[in-house]
Amino acid sequence: MARIVQKFGGTSVADLERIKIVAATVKRELDAGNQVCVVLSAMAGVTDQLVGYALEAGGSNNSPEYDAVIATGEQVTAGLLALCLQKMGIASRSWLGWQLPVHTDGMYGKARIMGIETAALEDALAKGEVPVMAGFQGLSPEGRIATLGRGGSDTSAVALAAALKADRCDIYTDVDGVYTTDPRIVAPAKKLDKITYEEMLEMASLGAKVLQTRAVELAMKTGQRLQVRSSYSDAPGTLVVDEDEIVEQELVSGIAYSRDEAKITLIQVADKPGVAASIFGSLADAGINVDMIVQNVSADGQATDMTFTVSTADLDRAVETVAAKKAELDYADLVSDANVVKISVIGVGMRSHAGIAQTMFQTLAEKGINIQVISTSEIKVSVLVAEEYTELALRALHTAYGLDAE
Repeated sequence: MARIVQKFGGTSVADLERIKIVAATVKRELDAGNQVCVVLSAMAGVTDQLVGYALEAGGSNNSPEYDAVIATGEQVTAGLLALCLQKMGIASRSWLGWQLPVHTDGMYGKARIMGIETAALEDALAKGEVPVMAGFQGLSPEGRIATLGRGGSDTSAVALAAALKADRCDIYTDVDGVYTTDPRIVAPAKKLDKITYEEMLEMASLGAKVLQTRAVELAMKTGQRLQVRSSYSDAPGTLVVDEDEIVEQELVSGIAYSRDEAKITLIQVADKPGVAASIFGSLADAGINVDMIVQNVSADGQATDMTFTVSTADLDRAVETVAAKKAELDYADLVSDANVVKISVIGVGMRSHAGIAQTMFQTLAEKGINIQVISTSEIKVSVLVAEEYTELALRALHTAYGLDAE
């Protein structure tokens, strides 16, 4: 008997008919002789609606009352699934975050899980019941409902699986696994049987929407095996596992892209100590995260052009923040560009093989695609290019690294 935590996202529980399909999926796992605990998101679109209500009523997104409102979406789906399972003759009950409880810190709206009390769930599982847990929520030190931030149900599921020492945590989505790149753009993209935690973490942070970054981080920290599966089929998905479980590791496992990038260039900034600290310190104080950075010093060493990227949503605020320090920074001009995309080649095989970056640069050059910014880590190379070249770059790189399905 295996112990499985199943997590279903908003599209999987979008209406009562979809919830009945989820109940059938749960039953199949039970029929296979396994113990099952379920974690649910709210119905698709419901959390956005609740957020709108809370903000219109005057709430802020870091208050207990705001969280009390937006946590109700998961309460509805958990109760409905428990009812559907009961109608099928399966013993089940819903659990809210505060009932276990799931202990969190006091950062309302973006709380972090500190621990989960599992005694009640262990008793339920021992009796053959199916606990259905509302994801995305927990209990703050003040005894109030605290939500985990967007995508928090994935994190709830991984944390619960780790606490219950589950054999696997299955994340059900509207895709049937993790692909080498976006199959909507690159038709020959293929589904991966396995991917390492590190690769999945890079892909999640670099634009792939399959799993939330926090959930992958937690899985990697706890060693919890994950599987990304489709809510619409019984086909096996993609396992997210430790690197040791993958016998023959490909040099490149996938190519991710993110349109949520905007570029800012400061022209002829004085090249002296403290300038970079002033620029990026101001942005940090404004709560703006900076991603890629490149600096080009002039031949005489007196001035430098500095380019960096921020999220598209932060572009206007970033420009205003830097422009407010123009007199101090003494730059000649500020140029911004939101029509860029970040493309990343990812693979743990890069650690032991040279030439990965050179293949990327050469392939893009052959297609006439200019690279604006480059950043690297141990298992990835990212470049910033003009957005109009997104599809061409993805297809060319996918082929260049031998990722096209046969």
